[in-house]
Amino acid sequence: MGEQKFHLTAGVGKQRLDLFVLEHLEGLSRAQAQKLIRAGRVLVNGRAEKSGFRFKGGERVAISLPLSEEVSVEPEDIELEIVYEDEHLAVINKAAGMVMHPGAGNRGGTLVNALLARYPELAEMMDDPETGDRLGIAHRLDRGTSGLIVAARKKTILMALMRQFQERSVDKLYLALLEKRPESDKGLVDAPIARDPRQRKRMAVRRDGKPAQTEFEVLDDDFQGNRALVRLKLLTGRTHQIRVHMAFIGCPVVGDAVYGYRKQRVKLKRQFLHAGELAFDHPASGERMRFESELPRGLANLMKKLR
Repeated sequence: MGEQKFHLTAGVGKQRLDLFVLEHLEGLSRAQAQKLIRAGRVLVNGRAEKSGFRFKGGERVAISLPLSEEVSVEPEDIELEIVYEDEHLAVINKAAGMVMHPGAGNRGGTLVNALLARYPELAEMMDDPETGDRLGIAHRLDRGTSGLIVAARKKTILMALMRQFQERSVDKLYLALLEKRPESDKGLVDAPIARDPRQRKRMAVRRDGKPAQTEFEVLDDDFQGNRALVRLKLLTGRTHQIRVHMAFIGCPVVGDAVYGYRKQRVKLKRQFLHAGELAFDHPASGERMRFESELPRGLANLMKKLR
């Protein structure tokens, strides 16, 4: 496999092409993104454009990314917590600390490496332009976030699941411990998110960002320091959405060293964010599937300490 191929759609207008590439390909610098564009490896509606090209919205973007020698997409026998599996798909309870895909700095040990070992048929999707680098994974969780992930074992199933995510018919609910209790018991954060122009690896609430909506509900506020446990529902799926939105309302996620307090108030090697509920329609049977995952022991013990 000589390259990875990505097929994407520009969601909003006025965004620069080089910033769009940065937003969708983690691990690249802006200079590297511009080099790809100059090399003709980024096509907009089938045409090569300059880095400063600005979208009108809805354009199709095709990116061909050469694989460096560092990147390994090989099967690895890594233990996974399988919540459910059949011939079409699997639901996995991902541990915090596990990266989704191989990349520079993460040669192996990722969820993709583990899935390839368990489901060798996923290798058939490696060079498929429609599925890009997904290799069966229909959605993503940050490295420091634990919880439920659904992976398809066939291309047709993956495409069907991706459509459900695009149509927002998938229910994704998270549990998070916040450093500060929100002012209301329930609420909706409706604030667009885009790449932070000052810090490439961060996202930020920006007027020129993509629409982003997060519902929250306070479940428990009997903690030291006015902290609160909340349930969150993603109505959209932007990068770092929950972490950005909670920080935006002044209630950052406990343990979030990127969007939270510069000096952490609680000793935690990850953010307190867990994908605890997932529901979708099974692409083959049409049955509504619902799954739940309890808080990892470390997070549950931390809550006890903070009582």
